[in-house]
Amino acid sequence: MTGMPSALTRLLAAFASLALFLSPMAAMAGDLRYVVDKAASRVDAKVAFLGIASKTASFPDMSGTFNLSFADLEALDMVVDIDARTLTTGDSQAKTLKGKSFFDVAHYPTVRFVGQRIKMTGDKTADVEGRITARGVTRPIKLAVTFSVPPYSTGGTQPISIVGTGVIDRRQFGMTAYPFIIGSMVHVTIRARMVPN
Repeated sequence: MTGMPSALTRLLAAFASLALFLSPMAAMAGDLRYVVDKAASRVDAKVAFLGIASKTASFPDMSGTFNLSFADLEALDMVVDIDARTLTTGDSQAKTLKGKSFFDVAHYPTVRFVGQRIKMTGDKTADVEGRITARGVTRPIKLAVTFSVPPYSTGGTQPISIVGTGVIDRRQFGMTAYPFIIGSMVHVTIRARMVPN
């Protein structure tokens, strides 16, 4: 009988350790929900200029949500809204890009990216399939995404930073002006800090 207290102590310690292990897993049983930290997020769009250089337009005002599901590891509910009216280039080209020939921000102030499926390609990398809407036109896009930490490892309790890159053809959105000056293929980079919601 003298060994009973120590055996009981070991058993209770084992149960406590198991509870500590299972509690994060219980938190992970549902969805991981995040919102965009607007102060630490932006979108850049780079395009060839005169065939020998490039121009980058930055969109510093974005908002959105990012939700993952443990029930379906390829399911993604991601919506990012970009305020095209805040577009900046650091030179006089910003006014042209906001005009009717390009983003036409007077009629279409928002560019929207919707992520629909995610396929992990590594611990911290993934391919994201979705669609992008600009000037009222919606087209598919695929992004290569890198996470600051493995996204399913946090249990939705800490911020995650992401960098997503993809390419679109501006002509598919009716932006056909200046074809001999400005390239057709636009390299898009989304940098976003996601905080738990």
